[in-house]
Amino acid sequence: MDMVFEIVELEERRVAGFTARTSNASPDMGAVIGGLWQKFFEEGYGSLPGKITGKTMGIYTDYESDEHGGYTFMTASAVEGEVPDGFEVRTLPSGRYAKFVVVGNMMTAVGEFWQKLWQMKLDRSYVFDFEEYQNADPENCEIHIYIGLK
Repeated sequence: MDMVFEIVELEERRVAGFTARTSNASPDMGAVIGGLWQKFFEEGYGSLPGKITGKTMGIYTDYESDEHGGYTFMTASAVEGEVPDGFEVRTLPSGRYAKFVVVGNMMTAVGEFWQKLWQMKLDRSYVFDFEEYQNADPENCEIHIYIGLK
């Protein structure tokens, strides 16, 4: 996987979905994140009004420190307007992000990306990172991954 990226400026956006706390060292991290995706597709995505792009997002925020500490994981979509009860609303902060494009198996390609990212010397802000799924093809998914920069 080629770790080529471009620096992009993103505007602030509201996102709505579900959150859970985990860490990369946690033995149940995969179950926590997988369970949140399942909940979002079963209970959230279809009943969420005002979706701007219709794309699903996996968000990492509320970092304790860096990739070694705890963080909040969120399954969400970008929204405008009122959000029903039961959803958590967060603000994607405007600013500089490193944008990576990953294509491949929805599960394995993302995992491989993060393993490689942790080896890179990026000046990360550890405020808000996210994956934006461009399609829903599990074997040939295009995923745009944005890493917040200082």
